[in-house]
Amino acid sequence: MPIGPQTPDDPLRIAYLTYRGKPHVGGQGVYTRHLTKALADLGHHVEVLSGQPYPELDPRVPLVKLPSLDIYNDYFPMRMPAFWELKDRWDFLEVSTFTMGTFPEPFSFSMRAWDHLRNRQGQFDLVHDNQSLGYGLLLMERMGLPVLGTIHHPITVDRRLEMEHAESPVKRFNKSRWYAFTKMQTRVAKRLDRVITVSGNSYDDICRDHLVAPENLHIVPVGVDPDLFKPLPEIERRPNQIISTASSDVAMKGQRYLLEALAMIRRDRPEMNLNLVIVGKLKEGSAAERTIRELGIEGSVEFISGVPDQRIVELYNESSCAVVPSLYEGFSLPAIEAMSTTCPLVATTGGALPEVAGRDGETCYSVRPGDAADLARGILAVLDDPESAAVIGKAGRERVVARWSWRHTAERTAEHYRARLGQT
Repeated sequence: MPIGPQTPDDPLRIAYLTYRGKPHVGGQGVYTRHLTKALADLGHHVEVLSGQPYPELDPRVPLVKLPSLDIYNDYFPMRMPAFWELKDRWDFLEVSTFTMGTFPEPFSFSMRAWDHLRNRQGQFDLVHDNQSLGYGLLLMERMGLPVLGTIHHPITVDRRLEMEHAESPVKRFNKSRWYAFTKMQTRVAKRLDRVITVSGNSYDDICRDHLVAPENLHIVPVGVDPDLFKPLPEIERRPNQIISTASSDVAMKGQRYLLEALAMIRRDRPEMNLNLVIVGKLKEGSAAERTIRELGIEGSVEFISGVPDQRIVELYNESSCAVVPSLYEGFSLPAIEAMSTTCPLVATTGGALPEVAGRDGETCYSVRPGDAADLARGILAVLDDPESAAVIGKAGRERVVARWSWRHTAERTAEHYRARLGQT
């Protein structure tokens, strides 16, 4: 294969980086899977370089595994690796960063990716980094490999919210150390020549927090597959079931407020026998587990993980209401996936959610972030008037189909690839 695209229409060879790619929940894994597939549909060659958990990819998209020490795995999070596990300098870098109390994966992954790519010079036209923003990206550019970055939203927002919701000064200090990697991300982001983000809200936050020059930042919304996430008329909605997605157990996702809203409704309206299905994994010892136990709603919450997309589509069609309780979202794939199935959506006004979900009472039900009582009000508005909710659910799908598709995302992203190459 010749080096570089020969004409503006030639396929591109893209090294796509994601430091973790959890397949079914979490924006990074979903974005990786669908965007790379859509790029392959356009004829481009994409290789994904990833650490654990590895993404699930289209058969045409090769996966290059760059394993980390997996310190933050689902089963033994924050485990200290044994000495014999440290096989190279990047393992020592990762564990030493971890011992200082900060999250090590973005930094160590970017260095592993640089180490891999410097032995494959001439095989790729550019690098697309998905939110790692590690120092290794600057080394890639130094060796002549153009880099484009995606920032879904600045993790500085997560840091700010986690610090505000810390339960003690010690926990606040530990959160401050854990999020120290965001300083690196700011240093790297503002030095990239081209960055894409997913919403106008994220655009403003990235310019403010990561100091990215406005002329270097561009908006490319993410997509949904409306032929997969669609209404299934043969499935009847359960009047006492609501659904939500939990990609992580952090304050920003607002899960505690949803659980409190569920407890309120079960207390005030026991005849509804309301149950909550959460797409995600309940981690032992997590804040969610403690909250469920404190509220006494163990029998009313079911976590479902590791299921294919088709099962998630069925769950949306079985549920009478989908809820996004986040304090902040840079975009929210769960919101548009729920809307695409016509499942009536209750969403907060945190971050980009109004931009994504649309107007209250037309395409969704809007509630205040961080307010369990208002969240309960929104859920009851759906459950108490299913006919009006169905109209809003249908309008929600029309909004999604008219605005977002993964093919459109891939086409716009490829335009920015070529623009970045034109800057080189």
